[in-house]
Amino acid sequence: MSTAVVRTHEGWWVQRADGRIRPVETDAATTAELLADRPAVERAARAEGGWEEPGPRELLSPVTTPCRVVAQMVNYRSHAVDSGFDPDLVPTAFFRKASGSVTGPASEIVRPEHVRLLDYEVELGLVFGAPLPLNSDVTPGSLPHYIAGLVVANDISARDLQLPKTQFYESKSYPTFTPLGPRLVLVDEQDLASLDRLRLLCTVNGEVRQDSTPADMITKPDRALTALARFQEMAPGDVLLTGTPGGTALRSPGKALELIGSLLPPAKKWRAFFARQEKNPAYLKPGDTVTTSIATPDASLDLGTQRTPVRAATAKERT
Repeated sequence: MSTAVVRTHEGWWVQRADGRIRPVETDAATTAELLADRPAVERAARAEGGWEEPGPRELLSPVTTPCRVVAQMVNYRSHAVDSGFDPDLVPTAFFRKASGSVTGPASEIVRPEHVRLLDYEVELGLVFGAPLPLNSDVTPGSLPHYIAGLVVANDISARDLQLPKTQFYESKSYPTFTPLGPRLVLVDEQDLASLDRLRLLCTVNGEVRQDSTPADMITKPDRALTALARFQEMAPGDVLLTGTPGGTALRSPGKALELIGSLLPPAKKWRAFFARQEKNPAYLKPGDTVTTSIATPDASLDLGTQRTPVRAATAKERT
């Protein structure tokens, strides 16, 4: 049975389905420490009294930093098609995001002054509760040993930096580029076995942009952890973002335009590509609000909803 935990400036709280919260009596300051103090979480969840409305409390990311933030590249078949790839030929690949990009579920997404193509990517985050040693062979049966919780993530991306530089770290690591939360949902073996029931939903200003389930994943979590463990250890409190469905603002220009572009000098090719992309109204702009949620249809597993407004960087943030 899952248990939802939220974090505020006052500490950790268990949250019921009706939204009411109760404090967790723990000295844990980090996500890793909280996961090591599961008895305190369980006592709070079983308590009959002391439940209250969240009120005006600010919900923080339930994944504390510093931590490792690792993400899978092109891990949904629909996203592979949107990107111009054959889903059956997409390799399992990863990239890192700076943990300084992590922010809360209602915090503003700040678009840097030099970024024009700001994109959204709703993702299911897997939070580690035990170390993942190198060369681990993870199976569906052993996945619960490593993964303690689930969280809503938004992998914000500066496409005009990502593509011409052919790297992900800078384009996805600016402050506010990884909203996490609101809930850290602690899960058991049964929950992890039914991840395909989750619905990942992303809207911008109320317009549905992404709507899918993990059934569309190319590499499932157990195989992803096995592939990751070939070169990267993970620790309690670290998080793996498992890829995004189709529907992002960035789409493949089509094979005909790709062929034409391949004949152009690189500088001219990128100028033409970005000129087309800047006409695409789907990219995020200051004043937009991105809403992301992950839950099963019956809400038996509900990771909550993020509502993150977009704004331009201020003069002080530009210096």
